[in-house]
Amino acid sequence: MSAGPKVRIRSDIETENALVITCFPTVGMVSPIVAAYLIEHLELDYIGGIFDSRLPAVAIVNDGWALPPVRAYGGRPVCSIDGCDQVILFTSELMINDLIGNEMVWALFDWSKEANVGRGLIVDAFPKAGMKAVGMDGNEPTIEYDDDEENVDLLGLASNEAMREAVQALGLSMVKRGVLRGMNAAIHGEAHRRGIDVMGIMAEADPRYPDARAAAEIIRCIDTLLPITSLDIDELIEEAEAIEEQVSAMMNAAMQDEQGSSGTNAMLYG
Repeated sequence: MSAGPKVRIRSDIETENALVITCFPTVGMVSPIVAAYLIEHLELDYIGGIFDSRLPAVAIVNDGWALPPVRAYGGRPVCSIDGCDQVILFTSELMINDLIGNEMVWALFDWSKEANVGRGLIVDAFPKAGMKAVGMDGNEPTIEYDDDEENVDLLGLASNEAMREAVQALGLSMVKRGVLRGMNAAIHGEAHRRGIDVMGIMAEADPRYPDARAAAEIIRCIDTLLPITSLDIDELIEEAEAIEEQVSAMMNAAMQDEQGSSGTNAMLYG
């Protein structure tokens, strides 16, 4: 029987009043692309993750390091939020199933209470109008980006009135109606129930492949909170392609595990 998920963060990391950013994948793999860019440009270090025996036995290999599928990074970048002198970012390329996802969210909130974190930021995406996030059949519609990248819509969510004001201060419109699912949905719902300061930024994205341009618009928005020195769209596109390869390799490795083929060494390049 599984003991359930555990959040494990390095003991030397100061978590009090930290800004916690979650980048769990949904539409267009926007969140992992944003995470990879923030980790590099804010110079965040690997500090732990969320661990559960029910997760597939896979690892992301990056610069010679083998890292678990649900990872945490931390650092002390310049932050415009009062009292925030630490950023902790959780990310994964795995689409985590609902049962494990709910339990991970509860473990994350239990850890955040003990760690006295300050507030949270959820990076997410929603499908372009007329496109389904999953299960698209038949002829795929043609989607062309306008040269003006501002046409990528951004929307916000908030757990309480203070966070609603913070979202609106970023120039975002609030999501009026809709349905969310997955870990991001569970984080939003639990934050609202507990009254914890959490806001979300959602980008309109193409669900057929990793959407680097949607990720770029979220990064532009986050730049007002965590100043980033540059934004290179070509670099984001390369990161999106790398994530697509990683996800494909992870899915193949997971399928081999289910079929009992443990002798194959699946390399995940990133």
